[in-house]
Amino acid sequence: MPIDSRPEKRMTRQQKRLLRLWLTIRPAVVLGVSLVVVFFIARATVNYVLSNYIEPVDQNDATPIEITIPASSSASSIARILYGACGYDQEGLISSTAAFKVYVDFVGKANSLQAGTYILSKNMSIKQIVEELCEGNPPKATVKFTIPEGYTVAGIAKVLLEKGLITSETQLLDAVKTGDAFQSFAFISAAAATEHVESRAYLLEGYLFPDTYEVYADASVETILIKMLNRFNDVFSEEYLTRAQELGMTMDQVVTLASLIEREAQAPDDFAKVSAVFHNRLDQDMPLQSCASLSYVLGMTKYTFTDAERETDSLYNTYKFNGLPVGPVSNPGKAAIEAALYPNETFVSEGYLYFCNQNPAETHELIFAKTYEEHQENVRKFQQYW
Repeated sequence: MPIDSRPEKRMTRQQKRLLRLWLTIRPAVVLGVSLVVVFFIARATVNYVLSNYIEPVDQNDATPIEITIPASSSASSIARILYGACGYDQEGLISSTAAFKVYVDFVGKANSLQAGTYILSKNMSIKQIVEELCEGNPPKATVKFTIPEGYTVAGIAKVLLEKGLITSETQLLDAVKTGDAFQSFAFISAAAATEHVESRAYLLEGYLFPDTYEVYADASVETILIKMLNRFNDVFSEEYLTRAQELGMTMDQVVTLASLIEREAQAPDDFAKVSAVFHNRLDQDMPLQSCASLSYVLGMTKYTFTDAERETDSLYNTYKFNGLPVGPVSNPGKAAIEAALYPNETFVSEGYLYFCNQNPAETHELIFAKTYEEHQENVRKFQQYW
């Protein structure tokens, strides 16, 4: 009988015991490893969700952001308000509307969110924001005010004082004097860098856009001014900036010219005509001789000035100094700004250089002339009514 030379493959008793032990504990080991893997995956998922959706949008940004939740707002509408709190193209108070809705549903507070006015910030988590909204804050009283086109900062101060938004006119006048608190606005920073800026009465003159505003009754002067500067920034579009460059003008020069037009013209059709006269004079290096600029210096409004008044030593005085005044003499509206950018082409090409009032009791329209002789005749005809 042949002998099998292969080594005998038999398990020892100890090996058999180890095998039986492994077969017994293997399900528990597999379960344990699976649980550990699931735990780490779950923890990574939770950390990702927390850091990207639940935790603060910006831990280091404590800038106060005011929002208003209208009555009967749903969790979805509140989420949209929070998401868009900083503007269309800016990161809001939350990074995801879906995460906010899931969170308030999960914690059972979707129906506890209350209407009101809140001061929140980007360094608040969704949990903190929800707690704030559940605590509630009754809507604050608001005040509406209107600034007409052509008002100066002094006129604006009177409006705010009458509305109870400031306790003295100097509160506003001091705030707009140097514009130091508003240098984040590029156009204010640019105005502050202009030549002879120290001769300006108020740096913010010209940039407080005339409109109807609504603010909280306890709003600070700075908050009110920022609202008006933001409105100016909205109105003075990229199209306007491009047009100003075509004319070889800065934004500040356009606003300064518009401020003169706003005070000189009253009839809508006269705005572009007055602009044409001023553009023609600037092109010919003639003094603008604008009553609006001298009225600003003297703090009075009238149609004629004495020789002594015309010699007033001020860079605002366009009778004494050629070119534009040192800065705006009023806060112009959109029509005046557009007129400064788009003067009447016919009046420009035909060389109109003069204008004066007619009979103010009968019409607000101005009468225009190309030559000094024509202008003098108009003055002789209508001066009796001024």
